[in-house]
Amino acid sequence: MEWLEDNQIPLGNWAKAAVDWLTDNAAWVFDGLSAGLEAVIMAVLWVLQAPHPFVVIAAVTALAWWSRRSAWFCAFTALGLLLIINQGYWEETTETLALVLSATALCMGLGVPIGIAAARRPWLFTVLRPILDLMQTIPTFVYLIPALILFGLGMVPGLIATVIFAIPAPIRLTHLGVTSTPKPLIEAGLAFGATRRQLLYKVELPWAMPQIMAGLTQTIMLSLSMVVIAALVGADGLGVPTLRALNQVNIAKGFEVGLAIVLIAIILDRLFRRPGGQK
Repeated sequence: MEWLEDNQIPLGNWAKAAVDWLTDNAAWVFDGLSAGLEAVIMAVLWVLQAPHPFVVIAAVTALAWWSRRSAWFCAFTALGLLLIINQGYWEETTETLALVLSATALCMGLGVPIGIAAARRPWLFTVLRPILDLMQTIPTFVYLIPALILFGLGMVPGLIATVIFAIPAPIRLTHLGVTSTPKPLIEAGLAFGATRRQLLYKVELPWAMPQIMAGLTQTIMLSLSMVVIAALVGADGLGVPTLRALNQVNIAKGFEVGLAIVLIAIILDRLFRRPGGQK
């Protein structure tokens, strides 16, 4: 036992050496990536903050009607957003939305193609599975440390942490949807002379769409669960007043911010969930 402890494998030192090497030799890559991601977040934030809040509420309510065709959901959306304004958290809510929407777009843009590739190549999913398990189970604070060193304080490290935490969901669910396509459907497509690309776009992806949309809603919920973690690395949004309420043991503020997060979560979930899809 003592011999095993005395001959410790320097895993932490190896990780530190890797981060130091990246800082010394690839700082320009991370600076460029940080600038690009920050520009995306700022663009989404400008769309949400430049118009009058009532204009944004009207647009989201119209989107709710187009998505669900439900007067009750439209009323809930409008009243929920008005309540957020009434409680004084509109600016923080738009900052959180900018982070969540940016992270969701990145997760789906990367996760869906990776999931499709893993479904077509079983060996790739075998390689990805332990990596995805690690991304979902490793404590967030562990990879926040190198993210802070490589990207600095602000919205970008919060975005990176959110993407790492949430991207396994669209990869796994896309893989599940594509691989669960019934063999008779695939055989029928092949019998009609479909190529592999046509089989993917006309048979497998339509069948997998409920799972892909479930991956989208899961990504949104996982991203929202990271708002407090993002606040710890300097990201603006609802996580900041949440941390203040925790530090001050302020029950009233904590309830107000928590209610705002819940309202945003319900609205986003219902907006992007397929009618009649998975519950």
